[in-house]
Amino acid sequence: MSTLFKHFSGLKERVLTFHPPIGLRSKVGILSLFLLCLPWLGYQYVWEMEKYLRYGQEKTLEGTTQALATALHERPNLFDIQASFLTQVEQGRDLYAYQLAGPIQLDGKLNDWALYRHRSINYGHGHQIFKHDVQAPLNISFNHMVGKYGGYLYAFFEVTDPSVIYRGSNSLKIDVNDHLAIATLAPDGKFKRYIIATQKDGWVSSYELPADPQKRMPVTPELKIQGKWLKTETGYNVEIRLPLEMVGSKLGFAIYDVNDKKTRRLDAIVGTSAIDDVENLGTVLVPSPEIESIIKGMSHNSSRIWVVDKHGRVLAKSGDIRTSNSVWTRTVQDKPDDSFWARFKRDYLHRFYYKILTTPPKDFIDSLQDSTVLEGSHIKNALSGKQGSTWRLTPDNKAVILAAASPIWIDDKVMGVVIAEETTHGIRTLRNKALEKLFNVILTIMSMGTLSLFFFASSISSRIRKLRDEAEEAIDSQGRIRKTILGSEVRDEIGDLSRSFSSIVSRLGQYTHYLENMSSRLSHELRTPVAVVRSSLEHLSLQHLDPDTRKYVDRAEEGVSRLNMILNNMSEATRLEESLSNAENDIFPLSKVISGCMQGYQLTYPEKQFVVSITDEPLTMTGVPEYIAQLMDKLIANAMEFSNEGTPITVTLEMKHRQAELVVSNFGPILPDKMAEQIFESMVSVRQQKAQDKPHLGLGLYIARLITDFHEGTIKARNLTVENKPSSQELALSGVEIIVSLPYIKDK
Repeated sequence: MSTLFKHFSGLKERVLTFHPPIGLRSKVGILSLFLLCLPWLGYQYVWEMEKYLRYGQEKTLEGTTQALATALHERPNLFDIQASFLTQVEQGRDLYAYQLAGPIQLDGKLNDWALYRHRSINYGHGHQIFKHDVQAPLNISFNHMVGKYGGYLYAFFEVTDPSVIYRGSNSLKIDVNDHLAIATLAPDGKFKRYIIATQKDGWVSSYELPADPQKRMPVTPELKIQGKWLKTETGYNVEIRLPLEMVGSKLGFAIYDVNDKKTRRLDAIVGTSAIDDVENLGTVLVPSPEIESIIKGMSHNSSRIWVVDKHGRVLAKSGDIRTSNSVWTRTVQDKPDDSFWARFKRDYLHRFYYKILTTPPKDFIDSLQDSTVLEGSHIKNALSGKQGSTWRLTPDNKAVILAAASPIWIDDKVMGVVIAEETTHGIRTLRNKALEKLFNVILTIMSMGTLSLFFFASSISSRIRKLRDEAEEAIDSQGRIRKTILGSEVRDEIGDLSRSFSSIVSRLGQYTHYLENMSSRLSHELRTPVAVVRSSLEHLSLQHLDPDTRKYVDRAEEGVSRLNMILNNMSEATRLEESLSNAENDIFPLSKVISGCMQGYQLTYPEKQFVVSITDEPLTMTGVPEYIAQLMDKLIANAMEFSNEGTPITVTLEMKHRQAELVVSNFGPILPDKMAEQIFESMVSVRQQKAQDKPHLGLGLYIARLITDFHEGTIKARNLTVENKPSSQELALSGVEIIVSLPYIKDK
């Protein structure tokens, strides 16, 4: 567990300290991301523009409602018959005649009412007008609604009655059986009452009753009221139709229930309102064709117009917001265009744009499409005498609808409200078109700006890379100056840096050349005084000297010998560099050369143990075998000098990674940190600073590197580890191995 924790800690530390390089092009690319602010700024600008457009649409729509309301001001005849002067409206008692899509077929089956059945009201115990036995349960109820189409008022009654009693075939009375009673305040101001009864299923018989509620006879047939009576499993259905000219602003229906066929006693009455007195009647609101003609006459087809009374009930309606063609929409209609740019925008750019923009939907849910009562804050404001407007989302959240309302004044009282509605599709489309054009310009600017910055950064980075490559080619891995750097003629900072590098490399080259030739000049200059001192000491040693003097003479001769050896070593490196430049290559077997050298070392150093492992392959290569032998001399001499007493020197030659790999290893002191590369430089030594019997200038491995470079190989040094120690040795021993890799000629 502790090992795993250490491994994880080390990995975490490496990850935290890892800093990937970021080039100039990447940095300029990152900086160019600030150009993305342009689309954001453009979007914000267009969004603000859309706010002002919505404000303008709101004021325009308010002006539309105000103009329509002006046309309806002070016209009480349009509202009297609509019962708009009631203080309140009671659902079920005050009826609303819904606009029907077509005429109703009077068959009693109620199939034509399927689209409107959800608007019907159930009348039961809460609408009970009379009951003979108060304690007995009420057995009768009915579903009912009225509608308008053309010049007729339609109504249906779906009655639940376990006992249906028809009118007797020979009876003159029409009110001692199940029947439907109708009462209305006619347009001429007279109170009218009617009874619908039948002797069997089929067409109904209609009769007008006397105006006096106390009288039931005589009756007069009323042929204008038509209908069908149809018995069902739960009771019976009644469908009727009567002209609108018979219906006034007040209307009531009542179902009379008779359950005993013998006594024909009236058991209960359930209705929309009491029908025995005009004051007790409820109201009926029929959509006004006069108001609707005024709305259509003003040609406001771009909006949906409603006119409601002060109770919010719809008096007239015109237009459809789902199919309206407003001025905003007409403004942004596209002209046919089949050019390349138009196709490119349509096929590619629009796909990208409309991932951000919202396209106005072609269809959406209009919850107020068939509404008969409208509500909202804008209507409340209009009923209080002020203009109002509001925004709302459709139930499917696809469209935003603007509604504006203005009051209709009659005798300084608000008797109704004009409401106009529009969607924001036109403004949204206008906004999208503006953003499309803006985005086209922004994308062009961004593309050109990004490409310009990219090419500029590429130009700068390529010039810097070129300068880096020239600097790397000018100085080799050993720090020697190989070639000069040509200064750039461009008059900018990079050109100035290039000229500075050129000047620096030139001066370093001159100084390096001086240092490289200093050893040869120094050895040449020192040989003459060294020869003079040596000859003088030789003559002096021939004379008879006392022991003290002889001791100093011997020490002087020893010093001269050491100095002469130093000069020879310095001359050796210089001569080798000169000879390598003029050497002629031969083809020879490397294995044979290494094997011969090792045999000689084993004879020369009998006290030292050598562990030799040479491949059987000849490893034929191109070069100078004498230089390879000199290379081995330097490696073995280095291994002998640093090898611990009693430990062997291991020499292996094998094929590895398509090259001949020569490894010379010894057990002894290890290399200091960061010295694995420097020990192959001239005049570099890692020997301890103490008295030595031989002079060491650090030229042995330097000569080995020169020979390896001549043969196009590589040489490196590394400390022995558990993985690369010879298996025959103890793992606890430490040491150094020199690895030389040389190319060889592969057999065909």
